[in-house]
Amino acid sequence: ALLLLLLLRAERLRGAELTFELPDSAKQCFHEDVEQGAKFSLDYQVITGGHYDVDCYVEDPLGNTIYRETKKQYDSFTHRAEVKGVYQFCFSNEFSTFSHKTVYFDFQVGDEPPILPDMGNRVTALTQGFGALCPW
Repeated sequence: ALLLLLLLRAERLRGAELTFELPDSAKQCFHEDVEQGAKFSLDYQVITGGHYDVDCYVEDPLGNTIYRETKKQYDSFTHRAEVKGVYQFCFSNEFSTFSHKTVYFDFQVGDEPPILPDMGNRVTALTQGFGALCPW
């Protein structure tokens, strides 16, 4: 049953995970088609280079910037898509004229359901039962 739950979970999530080189004075953008109302998340980290920092921004299909951070080593961003279409996320090293960076990112689309949805109730019941059995 756990395998089935993991397979169902895998079907509801999609996205991309990538490590790439970002040369000095360069910008690299990625695109993902997202349905309206879908949740997506972007996690990134600079692995090597310079001060381990990059600029990052996310734009919705209308060109609105919905996330922007400058000179960050790592960050996470989660958003629910207000409009359907292609979302763009970019990493920029344009402020650096001499050091290239290695950047890792994980971009996921979809709601991540709990693997065992009733686990919280079961833990509470077990904890309460344990307290009743052990008087100390």
